[in-house]
Amino acid sequence: MSFELTQASDLASFLDSAVSPAHVVYEVTRRLRQANFQPLDERSAWSYQPGQRCFVTRGTGSIIAFETGHSPPSESGFLLVGAHTDSPNLRLRPNFDVRAQGHGLLSVEPYGSPLLHTWLDRDLGVAGTLVIAGSGPILFRSLEPIARISSLAIHLNRDVNQQGLKLDAQSHLRPTITLEPAGVERSPLWDSILSDVSKRLARTVELQEILAFDLGLFDEQGTRFVGTGRELLSSGRIDNLASCHAAVTALTSAQSITDATRVVVLYDHEEVGSRSSTGAQSTLLSDVLFRIATAASPLDKEAYARAEAHSLLLSADMAHAIHPNYADKHDEEHRPRLGGGPVLKSNANQSYSTDIGAMAAVENASRAANVTLQKFVSRNDIPCGSTIGPISAARTGIRTADIGSPMLSMHSCREVMAAADISPYIQLVKAWLEMTP
Repeated sequence: MSFELTQASDLASFLDSAVSPAHVVYEVTRRLRQANFQPLDERSAWSYQPGQRCFVTRGTGSIIAFETGHSPPSESGFLLVGAHTDSPNLRLRPNFDVRAQGHGLLSVEPYGSPLLHTWLDRDLGVAGTLVIAGSGPILFRSLEPIARISSLAIHLNRDVNQQGLKLDAQSHLRPTITLEPAGVERSPLWDSILSDVSKRLARTVELQEILAFDLGLFDEQGTRFVGTGRELLSSGRIDNLASCHAAVTALTSAQSITDATRVVVLYDHEEVGSRSSTGAQSTLLSDVLFRIATAASPLDKEAYARAEAHSLLLSADMAHAIHPNYADKHDEEHRPRLGGGPVLKSNANQSYSTDIGAMAAVENASRAANVTLQKFVSRNDIPCGSTIGPISAARTGIRTADIGSPMLSMHSCREVMAAADISPYIQLVKAWLEMTP
C-alpha cells in the first residue's frame, strides 16, 4: 500500500473511532501513548527536560501534547498547531425521554450549526461521556443504530421541492428510538447504557448512579471511499477531525527534536464559540505554555513572555472547496479545489488570524514539504466563518496563520474531502513542526 493510501486509511480509522469529542481525546491519547508520550496532571508539579514527550487533558474533550526542545522556550519558542475536537450534531437534553403517537423519542438540542436536513433518514447512534458515582467519567457508544429522524412524506408536504424544506428545530428533530411498549416507565436507551456500563465496570450499575452525561447523535455509517476511482473520502466529522488527525500524525512522526518545543492543542467547543473552561477562550493553552516555559527557566521571570515572542501558531481548520454547482459562492480568484492541496486562509477583518509573519512561515513550510498552497478569501458579500486562530492569537500574542484542507458539505451529517489531500495536509503540518520559529 502506498504512503498516501496508508494515510487515507488511517484517517478513515480515526474518524470511525472518534464519534464524540471525548472519543477523539481517547483515540488521540492512544496514539500518543504508542509514540511514548507520557500523561501529566494539571494538579501536579511539572519539570522540564529536553526531549520530553507529554500530554495533558482538561475536561473530556480537550488535550495538549508537546515535545520539549533542545533549548528552553525562552530562547527558541514554541511551534504550535491548534485544532478542535467537536463537530456540529444533535445533543441529548437532560430529560431526553419523550413519548408521542406511540413512539419513544429523544429530546435533542442542535450543537453548533449543523445542516439540520442532513440528519433526516439516517441510521443514528448515541455516543459521549457518562459520569458514574464512584467511578468517574466513562465513554459510551451504542453498538448499533438505535435512532432515526424520519422525513415527512412528499404526499403530506407537496411543495417541499419548490419551496424548500423548513424544519422546526424544537419539534421536527426528535428521533424515534422505539415503538412505545405499554407500561415502560423509562427510555429503553437507559437500559442500553446501564447494560454497557455494567459490563465495563464488572458490576451492576443503577440509574441513580449516573450523575451526569454528555451524549450526542452520530451517523452509524462508517467512513467510505467513493467515486469511480475512490477519490473521495465521505464521513461524518471531517470538520475538524481531519485537522486533529493531521496534527497528531505530524507530531508523532516529526524528525528528531529541534531547539523549539513542539505543541499540539486540540480544543473542545469551537463550534459554539469556544467560551468554556476547555475551549480556545479558556486559559488552557496559556497555562500549559507558561508552565513549560517557567519549568525550563525557573529563575527567569520573563521566560514565558520571551517564549511567546519566539513562537508561531498554525490554526488548522477545514476550508471551503469550490462547489461545482455553486461556483458563484466563491471569489473568482480564490477557489480552492478538492485534490488541490492545503489552503491558506486570510481575512482582512481578522475572522481568520493569518498575519504577514506567519503567512511567510507557512509559505516556507509548504516549500520544505514540497506542497502547493491554495488560497482562500471569502467573497465581500458572504462573511467567512471563524476558527480558534483569532482567539488564540489574541490570548497569547503569538503570530498565527489559518490553514485547512478543502472539503465540501461542511457541517453536514456526512462531509467529503479528496483522498489526495490527506497526505499533503499532514506533510505541511509536519514541516511546520520541524522548522525554526
